[in-house]
Amino acid sequence: MDDFSASLVRFITLHAIWAGPLIGCLAFLESLIVVGLFIPAIAIMVTTGGLIGAGIVDPLPVFAFGVAGAVLGDWVSFAIGSAIGPAVYRHRWLRSHRLAFARARLFFRRHGFVSVFIGRFLGPIRPTVPVVAGVMGMPVRMFQLANILSALLWVPALLLPGYLAGQRLISVELLRSEHILLLGGALALGPLLIGWLVVRSIARPRRRGK
Repeated sequence: MDDFSASLVRFITLHAIWAGPLIGCLAFLESLIVVGLFIPAIAIMVTTGGLIGAGIVDPLPVFAFGVAGAVLGDWVSFAIGSAIGPAVYRHRWLRSHRLAFARARLFFRRHGFVSVFIGRFLGPIRPTVPVVAGVMGMPVRMFQLANILSALLWVPALLLPGYLAGQRLISVELLRSEHILLLGGALALGPLLIGWLVVRSIARPRRRGK
């Protein structure tokens, strides 16, 4: 995946016009059921923010395609959960992810609407919460409201750290794809670590009072 990420960032650097559609596809896959666990979208999106800050990439198409892809990915996952129901957890392709679904179910039962909204920011459960919301019969309008609002915040939240860092790089020579990707990966570790800690705290069993 490292070679793939570096190649994709290099392509975006050389062909900035394709940045929007590519980020849209990555955001879609990142939000898609289980597939999102294997897509290095976050580091690439943070990296693209650096290219925006350096003036190499136009921010508007990246934002528009990124939001559209994120919304569509969660919508598809929600629709799958609604159509298949609890049987989706037993699908042969998803059996190895039972723990992720268990955490997502617990998270959804405790927080409902809020779980869909902030679940997008929590890496370990992001691709599973929309599926659980569909299985649990969450009203479509309520889901879409949380879906769209969270996407409108998620995309700029990932682009902003790279954007601020990119503005500080004075020499264009420093903006080689390998350097930017390394920077993006480092900046992406913070949100991922926070998300992991939040999920751990949510999944931890509550002690009953004596």
